[in-house]
Amino acid sequence: QVQLVESGGGLVQAGGSLRLSCAASGIIFGSYRMAWFRQAPGKEREFVAAISRSSGSTGYTDSVKGRFTISRDNAKNTVYLQMNSLKPEDTAVYYCAADRSPLGITVPLMTKDIDLWGKGTLVTVSS
Repeated sequence: QVQLVESGGGLVQAGGSLRLSCAASGIIFGSYRMAWFRQAPGKEREFVAAISRSSGSTGYTDSVKGRFTISRDNAKNTVYLQMNSLKPEDTAVYYCAADRSPLGITVPLMTKDIDLWGKGTLVTVSS
């Protein structure tokens, strides 16, 4: 019952857009920072974006600044990642993540900070 479920991944052409969603259940959603990580084939899982408990602060890895936007709707227990101007190097499995810190965002969040992971959703950007 404690679960994060991602949706919205798929195949998109370079320059296109996708919006990922992550629905949380079994947790008090507003008590968690939320984040997105991604993992490309043969690479380590890397931080992408994070948002604080009440949306007071956000942070992004440099490679997605200006292109991706993280947001959350605590009434819907959902966090989003709007991805614009997608590039082939954005191709990866994207994972939703939650941690219990009450603090604002200092980037990057580390995988060891994370208390709960989603299963991931695949984003493929073709050139």
